[in-house]
Amino acid sequence: MCLVFVCDEDETVLSRQPAPGACPYCGGSVQAMDVESQWRFCFLPLYNKTKRRYYCTMCTRRLVIQ
Repeated sequence: MCLVFVCDEDETVLSRQPAPGACPYCGGSVQAMDVESQWRFCFLPLYNKTKRRYYCTMCTRRLVIQ
């Protein structure tokens, strides 16, 4: 008998809002997204984490703030 355990990460977009600045690649406007990620092991949630990510609205690249 073989047991299979499933590990899964689920991401949900909580909100979107315009962010100041311009994309360094194409000059488009920047959008900030609040994303909640949830790790699950066999359908049991292990932890929730909320992150803010930045994307360009024209070229859809993910931007990293340094």
